[in-house]
This record gives sequence, C-alpha cells and structure tokens, in this order.
Amino acid sequence: MYVAVKSGENAVKHARRLVAKARRGDHALAQIQVEQIMNQMALAVDRVMAEGSLYDPLAAATAIRQAQGDLVEAVFLVRALRTTLPRFGNSKPAATDKMRLFRRISGIFKDIPGGQILGPTYDYTHRLIEFEGQEDQTEPLPPIPDTRPLDTCPIDEKFIPWVRNLLVKQDLIPEIQKELIGASVPDLTRQPLKLPAGREVRLQNMARGDEGFLLASAYSLQRGFGLDRHPFLGELRVGWATLVYTPPELGFEIEIGEVKLTECFMVNRTNGGKERRAGLESGYGITFGQNERKAMSAALLDRSLTKACEEDAQVKYPAQDQEFILAHSDNVESSGFVQHLKLPHYVDFQSELVFIRNQNKERKSKGKEKVNCRV
Repeated sequence: MYVAVKSGENAVKHARRLVAKARRGDHALAQIQVEQIMNQMALAVDRVMAEGSLYDPLAAATAIRQAQGDLVEAVFLVRALRTTLPRFGNSKPAATDKMRLFRRISGIFKDIPGGQILGPTYDYTHRLIEFEGQEDQTEPLPPIPDTRPLDTCPIDEKFIPWVRNLLVKQDLIPEIQKELIGASVPDLTRQPLKLPAGREVRLQNMARGDEGFLLASAYSLQRGFGLDRHPFLGELRVGWATLVYTPPELGFEIEIGEVKLTECFMVNRTNGGKERRAGLESGYGITFGQNERKAMSAALLDRSLTKACEEDAQVKYPAQDQEFILAHSDNVESSGFVQHLKLPHYVDFQSELVFIRNQNKERKSKGKEKVNCRV
C-alpha cells in the first residue's frame, strides 16, 4: 500500500510538469502575454469574470493563460482567488440607467430616446474566417469611444433612460421592484444556494452561471418547452457603471471605479385575466462584461422562473423549474462532479462487482429450484 501511494504521488508530479510544458508550448514561439489576452480576447475575459464572480480583468486573463484557454478551468481559478480576498463593505446599487454606454439596442422601438447604438458587435459580420490579412494593420483603426453620445440624448436628460420607462408611462408594464435592491439582499458568493430561492438570488445565480447552460435552457423555452409566446428584446445595454462606496472612516460617498456590465430586459404579451388587465410581462438579466447571449438568456429564464415560482403556474418543463436551472447552472460545481469520475474508484467499483455477482448467483440459484419443482 505504501508503494502504491508513493507511485501515485510521483505520477502526479510528472503530470504537473507535463501540464507546464504543454502550457508553454513551442519555445520557438513567443509566450503569449497577459496584456494581449486582456486586449485581444476581451470577450473571453469578460465571461471568466462573470462566471468567476470577480471583476478583475488581470486575474481573469492570467487564469485563461494558466488554463490554456479552458474557460471553465479559468473560472475555477478566479473563484478560488476570490475566496482569499478581503471584503471591505458593500457599494451602493449601481445606477445602470446612468451607464456610459458604448452599445445599446432595442428590438421593440426603432426610435428611442438616446438612439440606437450598435457599437462593436458580431451581429452583422459574415462569419467567415479571415485567413488572409492576419498581419497587423498598416494604419491603426479609429479608437472605439468609451462614452455615450450625449449630444443624442434628450435636452432635459444627462443620461440615456431605459426603454422600459416608455412602457411604464403607458401603463403596459409595472415599475421595477425596489425590494430587490439594497444591502439586505443575500450574497450568493458568501452563502450557499437554498431552495426555493427568491428572485434576487435567482438573478445572482444566473449572473454567474454557465453561459452555455443558460443559453440552451433559454433556447428550450423558445422552442415551446415553457414559453407560449414570442419574446421581444426590450433593451440591451452594454457600458460602464460607476460604483459608489461610503468608507466608514470618511462617512461620505466616494466613487471607487467603474465596471463594465451588460443589462437586458425582455418582454412578451400577456392576455391578462379576471383580475389582471392585458399588458406585457418582462424578464431581466445582468452580468459582468460584454456577455450579451448570457444576459438575454438570463432575462428569458427570469420571466419563466418568476412566473412558475411566484404565480403558481404549473411546472412542466426544465426551464420552468428553479431547482433544475439554479442547481445545474454553476459550471464549477458541475465540472467538479463530472471530472471527479476520473479519480480512482477502485474500491467502489469492486463493491459493484460483488453486488452483480451476488445477484446473478441468487438468480441462478432460484432458477435451479424452479427446474427441480417442474421435474
């Protein structure tokens, strides 16, 4: 037994050396720099920050390089780092209606206050791999503006208002629930998920959930497994929100920085009922960085889960079941459960073999008894 343990320990050490060698790759090529990942793989960095529950582009880019581009592994590294960091306090709720926008679109109105802002997006590209022209541009491209076009805003506004406000004024949709905002909201990064969960916890869970799982679940809604009407994109906003914090030693608010966020709300028609007029139902999603698919998926699932959990609707499909969505959307936990199967299970498997052999032996014994009775 002692020899087996030592042998396994040496194998693990060699495996780590092989990982380091594979990570570095061909030494004839320059090592990729973290700054390159931060600037040229920004969407991957945004995804790792969101699912890692830590807004730190440097840490996310470093984790991506260390994980050889495996984003789930990079998320695991970022979450491990986050657990070691001290927490000084809670900022005020980010005023997302005052974000410095570089992208903002709506699918329900053509002309909206502040205008449509396409910004950098792959929505209108040809999806063709550009093998030619991979060398650096001879002329630098114009810089992408990081501020919203204030000259397109209404004169009496200093920020671009939500499209949702237009629907509220027309009494088509209720106002935002203020109880979801504030320090009293449970923190899912410090407290375990408990079911059933309130909407504030569900939104947190999806904000750091696996994009692929949320996307597939939202897609199932659109294919008829839980969503009976076509949804519409009310508004998608991507920009920088200012964080405000009140240090105890100062006693007054100060701006401590900005975070890049993606915010989305979806709407679909409701016919109402005896005690409820016809109007619109909405779902909301928000996440770190520019993660548009994820924010849209979260908004679709938010409406589905809210309808099922708070309106006592019948749960028929997975995307309506909060336990299914919330318990399986954590890619770190899911990855751990699946990958632990690669670890030794020799004793467990031997017990399975013993059980199978005993079952077959018992069945064979009973079969012989029946034959004897017939004879």
